[in-house]
Amino acid sequence: MIYVLDACAMIAYLRNEAGADAVEAAMLDPTHRCFAHYVNLCEVFYTFYRDGGDAAAVGGMNDLFAMSVIKRNDADQSFWQDVGRLKATGKVSIADCFALTLTTRVGGTLLTSDITNLTASPRSARTASRSFAKGLINLRRVHSVGFHPPQE
Repeated sequence: MIYVLDACAMIAYLRNEAGADAVEAAMLDPTHRCFAHYVNLCEVFYTFYRDGGDAAAVGGMNDLFAMSVIKRNDADQSFWQDVGRLKATGKVSIADCFALTLTTRVGGTLLTSDITNLTASPRSARTASRSFAKGLINLRRVHSVGFHPPQE
């Protein structure tokens, strides 16, 4: 299975917060691949830098990469235009738009604890989210929330 980790999922794992066990299970299973876009990694880095300085930020990154998180640098024109289209549809953060777009690109499932922003956004954003993500796992409730492309 292919997973995309957003910043909330990675922070939950690093801080041993709710949902950390689900993230860890995804990272430890040798049949799974866990991707993180560099924008989402930057969110984790600055959070740990702000809270604990450079050593904490670098240590967090090292811990993620040691758990086989694969950094993605997708930034081609098609990718950033899809990010922009998604951002224009509602109140989804730009970083979440990168994670959702990457999820679509790799045909994966998004691991997040930021479910409120992704499901409580305006209808147009929910529709776009559905078209951009095959699946989403809410770490706060640790169950699958089905996001499927709208039927044409």
